[in-house]
Amino acid sequence: NIDYIELDDIVPNPRLSKVYEGIEICKKENINFILAVGGGSVIDTAKAIGAGACMKEDFWDLQLGKTPFSGKSLEIGVILTYPATGSEMNTSCVITNDKTLIKKGSNLTHPTFSILNPELCRYLPKNRIAQGVVDMLAHAMERYFTNTKNVELTDRLLEGVMKTIVHLGPKWFLSGYDYDIVSELMYSATVAHNFSLCVGRENDFSSHRIGHGLSALYDLAHGESLSIIFPSWFRFVRNHNKERIAQFFIKVFNVEPNYLNLDDTIDMGIKTLEEFYTKLEMPIKISQSNIRDFDVDKTIEAATLNGSLEIGHYVKLSQSDIKEILLNSI
Repeated sequence: NIDYIELDDIVPNPRLSKVYEGIEICKKENINFILAVGGGSVIDTAKAIGAGACMKEDFWDLQLGKTPFSGKSLEIGVILTYPATGSEMNTSCVITNDKTLIKKGSNLTHPTFSILNPELCRYLPKNRIAQGVVDMLAHAMERYFTNTKNVELTDRLLEGVMKTIVHLGPKWFLSGYDYDIVSELMYSATVAHNFSLCVGRENDFSSHRIGHGLSALYDLAHGESLSIIFPSWFRFVRNHNKERIAQFFIKVFNVEPNYLNLDDTIDMGIKTLEEFYTKLEMPIKISQSNIRDFDVDKTIEAATLNGSLEIGHYVKLSQSDIKEILLNSI
């Protein structure tokens, strides 16, 4: 006996226009609770609507940081059907403005509860599985590459999460649904991005920002943008703390170490990472994706909010740095 209104047609790279539609419904119908049934796009849309329904200002100003978040939001529950983003247990909310083609993240409300039932993932298509595996791994990678010292505990925790994803992700993709495998991956996706593994350490997220630029302009799946960008990003930053980059490939991908020449280890690591993405049938070059008429300068503008951002922390990336990474990704 609960009255409800359904808001459907939520798409990957969730749109601001749908957020506005939901806000209008909530205000008009006096909605007091939002149930998000889906993956990250659905959950992020729900978070945006929940916050927007409790404010008089334009929601997009909040997303851009022009209006501070008051902390007020409608309560949100989650039934997860697609493990990838970790949005079911964090405050992150990423929305694409379908007029300006800017994709922007913010931190809003935390879901009141989330139900993670692997059975609801039984019929996911293979390409969605692959995209989700790449995304959940990327969240841990963005945290692993840090300049913060004395973070051995979270290093080991991150390595454990990443090794689990690298081991089980291809099994789900290649062999089909298995309750035990999917349950481990659902938990891995949640832990990778519920902020528990970034305690006391600086995070990077430059590859995510560049990926957001690609997704916003070309409606590229988020996971595909990451599999394209990360190999090129590694090649660009490889000389910054070679020990950490080599440690990542040794610990997570079991690359045979050459301690006398870490460049050999890094070369093999990048090759192994590309092989991992290829095994999941994910693109490692823009030319392998559905992007047509690629415009590097527009992508840089989208990634940096029209040049207002110097992105990343592990290695701070200027617009010329981003251009080199993108050109090497073609």
